[in-house]
Amino acid sequence: MPTQVLLSASSALGISESATRAALNRMVHRSLLARHKHGRTSAFQLTDEGRALLRRGRERMFSPTPFDHPEGIWTVLSCPVPESLRNLRYQLQGRLMWAGFGAVHPNVWVAPGRVDVEELLRNLPTPEVLGLVQAFHGTPAAPSQPEQLVRKAWDVNALRSGHLSFLARWEGAEPPAVGALPQLLLLHADWGLLLRADPGLPPAYLDEDWPAQRSTRTFQRLDTRLGPSAEKQLNALVAETARR
Repeated sequence: MPTQVLLSASSALGISESATRAALNRMVHRSLLARHKHGRTSAFQLTDEGRALLRRGRERMFSPTPFDHPEGIWTVLSCPVPESLRNLRYQLQGRLMWAGFGAVHPNVWVAPGRVDVEELLRNLPTPEVLGLVQAFHGTPAAPSQPEQLVRKAWDVNALRSGHLSFLARWEGAEPPAVGALPQLLLLHADWGLLLRADPGLPPAYLDEDWPAQRSTRTFQRLDTRLGPSAEKQLNALVAETARR
């Protein structure tokens, strides 16, 4: 993807050129993107690690039921990453949060449903860390109180507020006559933040009017309607850049 296309798309969102270039440089440094010469300028291509990251996120991002899990099943993960591997710990925590994990104790995480931990941790920069990981799938047993676990690992009120903010911005929105690409990018960004925050907690521990289904319907409606126009706009940007 030519740099100018990325700069144009970011500019439509009000992001400065310097901020976009800094973000691209960070992704190159993290081995998510590779930079190549493209005529008199440069272009960026996904690395294998970048493709793997998108593959891991895509399944939940576009799932028809991103907040649903098998009833009663939880994943428990213990991973005491030492302080000397601080950068790795940061990467690990990012993956765990995206996969729906919440911390109940230092280095102990839980997530609703059956998470494929081996796939989640694949391609970590330091494979020896996998020797520190202990993962289990199971159901809570007495005297455990899952309600307390849920409240300890997640701020349920904040999760509800996140859904309501998403709905306030998007539930009544209609695709614009022009400018579908920036709208789609904003929608995906907001949806990703919501998925990162809300793991899909069991309905038994939530209010009856929990807004997750409304949020899902809203995202799917707009994603379907914005997608074709956004793709045309992106293709036009690429073609225009190629003519320069």
